[in-house]
Amino acid sequence: MTASAGGKFNRLLASIALGCALLLSPIAAAEDSVLPLPKPDVNSIDEDSDKDTLESVLDGPPRPALTPTITPYAPSNLPDAGPFNQFGDEGALYLVAKLTEEGEPLSRGVAWRVYSEPKEGDGKLEMVASAAGGDAEFRLDPGSYLVHTAYGHAGTTSRITVKKGVDSRTIILSAGGLRLDAELADHLPIESGTVLFDIYETEFDTRGERKIVASNVRPGEIVRLNADTYHVVSRYGSVNAVVRADMRVEPGKLTEAIIYHNAAMITLKLVKEEGGEALANTSWSVLTPGGDAVVEATGAFPSFVLASGEYHVVARNNSTNYSRVFNVETGLDREVEVIASKGIGELSDSSLAQ
Repeated sequence: MTASAGGKFNRLLASIALGCALLLSPIAAAEDSVLPLPKPDVNSIDEDSDKDTLESVLDGPPRPALTPTITPYAPSNLPDAGPFNQFGDEGALYLVAKLTEEGEPLSRGVAWRVYSEPKEGDGKLEMVASAAGGDAEFRLDPGSYLVHTAYGHAGTTSRITVKKGVDSRTIILSAGGLRLDAELADHLPIESGTVLFDIYETEFDTRGERKIVASNVRPGEIVRLNADTYHVVSRYGSVNAVVRADMRVEPGKLTEAIIYHNAAMITLKLVKEEGGEALANTSWSVLTPGGDAVVEATGAFPSFVLASGEYHVVARNNSTNYSRVFNVETGLDREVEVIASKGIGELSDSSLAQ
């Protein structure tokens, strides 16, 4: 290669090098303007954060029949905290509730209440936050809190420690439902009167009484309860048509039961003759065959639901007593007449039929 040719070749190489430098320099400048993402602080990672013991305040004496379960939960819509703590000195606590571990999160009907730990020697609980519906989000200062989760009459209270940053938990209620209905014996429908149910715990307290859980429950109403065995009292009317039964509520299930009554609606009348008009200003006493009082009333047409069996009724009008014996048959709603005739003493159903 001649010297002239060699010079041209060197100048060509120099031009190419200069062009490459001009092309690459903007990219290099752009890279220098991008701030590097911060690396996570490995010292701030708590490997046991999900293993913290979240004990129930009910674990102490007296010990509850059920222990609440709290497990980690990560909702899909958790906000991305990014490289900076957007909550400042607060912690974000996300809570959901389930009936069972395998069940779906409850989307409605859940009531959340958050209480601060009672101060030493004080013993008072101060509610610092509450929510209702399905899942809940609370922004709380780091510390220990008591969280009460209620779903109808089912509920549990747990102690949760809140730290800076985001935490999420699932509370397992271990609860189910109870739906009650009532019929007369032989599957006859109840067409008159009112049936109400009271639900009690099965255990007796020191006074020999059961603690009531739910009262005046109507037929067909679903009652949400902790999984357990309950004592159910079915009241047909307000006198003595009462049936009792123990029932078990299973977690995540609806327990349905029908309670059968032996009773009827009875209307009392004091008349001068059979089929006559009822006399006003009459006082009534219904007694057992042994003379124990069952119910008392005043009026021309008192009506009661009475359990099947034999009764003695006394009617008092114008300072005179009239009485008779009658029977109540299951499902046979009827009027019972007492005849206010001189010389008539105690009458029974059979004697009036003669």
